[in-house]
Amino acid sequence: MPRYDFRCRSCGATFELRRAMAQANDPAVCPQGHPDTVKLLSTVAVTGAASGGAAPRQAPSAGGGGGGCCGGGCCG
Repeated sequence: MPRYDFRCRSCGATFELRRAMAQANDPAVCPQGHPDTVKLLSTVAVTGAASGGAAPRQAPSAGGGGGGCCGGGCCG
């Protein structure tokens, strides 16, 4: 079940609730009982290796250019 972060406008407490996505925008009451809360924007970071544990391969350069920022070989 997804986790949603909220902040109470009355007391400033930040808390999380686990609820179904269908209830994501339903009102929440803070642990101290205040009803004036706002849902916070959450970010999710996903890290890890590619499937199988192997690093992704890069396609070989078609024109022999050096790659880099402009493809002209001047940057490396």
